[in-house]
Amino acid sequence: MPAGARSALGHKGSTSRAAAGCPPRCVCASNILSCSQAVLSGVPAPLPRFTAVLDLSHNNVSRLRADWAPGRLAHLHSLLLSHNGLTFVSTEAFAHVPHLRHLDLSSNRLRALDENLFSDLAELEVLLLYNNEIAAVDRTAFENLARLRKLYLSQNHIARFPLELLKDGSRLPQLALLDLSANRLKSLPVAELQALPAWLRDGLYLHANPLACDCPLYELFARWHRRQLSAVLDFQEELRCLLPPSKKPVDILSLGSPGLLNCSEAKEAVLEAHLGDTVTLGCDTRLRAVSAREWVTPAGERLLEEGGNGSAALLANGSLRLRALRPEDGGTYACSVAGAVLNETLYVELLVHNFTLHGPHDTLNTAYTTLVGCILSVVLVLIYLYLTPCRCCCRAGDKPAAPHDDSINSSMLSATPNHNAEAPAPKEPFRPRSASSVAAAAAARGQNGKFKAGGTPEPAPKEGAKAQRKMSDPDSVSSVFSDTPIVV
Repeated sequence: MPAGARSALGHKGSTSRAAAGCPPRCVCASNILSCSQAVLSGVPAPLPRFTAVLDLSHNNVSRLRADWAPGRLAHLHSLLLSHNGLTFVSTEAFAHVPHLRHLDLSSNRLRALDENLFSDLAELEVLLLYNNEIAAVDRTAFENLARLRKLYLSQNHIARFPLELLKDGSRLPQLALLDLSANRLKSLPVAELQALPAWLRDGLYLHANPLACDCPLYELFARWHRRQLSAVLDFQEELRCLLPPSKKPVDILSLGSPGLLNCSEAKEAVLEAHLGDTVTLGCDTRLRAVSAREWVTPAGERLLEEGGNGSAALLANGSLRLRALRPEDGGTYACSVAGAVLNETLYVELLVHNFTLHGPHDTLNTAYTTLVGCILSVVLVLIYLYLTPCRCCCRAGDKPAAPHDDSINSSMLSATPNHNAEAPAPKEPFRPRSASSVAAAAAARGQNGKFKAGGTPEPAPKEGAKAQRKMSDPDSVSSVFSDTPIVV
């Protein structure tokens, strides 16, 4: 080739390269801009506006300010900043890259995830933050990340992660993998983790943390192991805890052995209901995208499509709703799901109590009402006997005195004395007795309220003009707890 031609070609190539705007010490390949291991202390400029992948890894970019990108990079979907010694990232650093889907900030020196740090990345799907020095995570750092699927936070200094981001599923609805391994977690909220859906628990990695050994921790991971969740199966040898008081690391799944904590076997919870209730059985599968799903009742009936036979209905989310429960509805229900990679069958145990929810309470209320009624009746009777005032009606005339045999053979508490029809004796007219006369009468009595045989009876008074009628049994009733006898 002539020298002039080679010179023209070389000039054309440099002109094309300059027109493309590829920064120095970087390699441009179509829409990929690779500046890895270029000993850069800042983001190079200018950056081509058509850049889709920007690799700045293995450099010395220690601070990522808000103006690192001079203009809007609408086509950028992957930004790689690992191994840079980053210590600071501005909360406005991602305002110019709204369509970023992959962000790698791993192997740096970040110490905290500040408020609303990634809120501008509404389309972000993968976020790598492992191998940093992160100790504090603000709960709003991942705000507005509705498409985030994978979050890597392993090998940091995290002692507490805001799990409320995962509870309701509205903050990070697409999250399927959360790696919190090799941090400083000492305890776990067991009940909250167990309540997470299986497809999220399948990607929740918690191994290599200094967890304190206890039986709830064992039951949690034993259930996950029985469900064949990847978070337990993939790193089972690193799933360890510190056994008090020696802080000796032991396998969590071995805590059920008698030589350690002797924890009881972990069993799946049984769903309990009552007659007439409506319950929903969830098919908690670890497969998120399910192509086929069916339920099999304890009676062997198969439910394949939405709707059902009236009492059992398959819902759109794969759950099974049972209405107006009967005793025969109890038993084991099987949910079979089929995915692109594997199939899974889940079992749900339903226990139907043979009474309505309010039945025992009604019985208790009836018994309580009956008891209160009985007590009130007894109280009223006692009030009538002991506290009712006596209304005595005194009549003129003499009444016959009781014979001596009555006072000898009758008790002081007797309400009706014995009357001898053959030897009636008149009695002096009624007069109220004073305390001294009562004491004298009591002295004349013997033990058990009986008169002594040797006592001197009072003389019988003579019959007056108006004879008092003879005392009958009803007339002789008097209260033994009152000083005033009742005379009718």
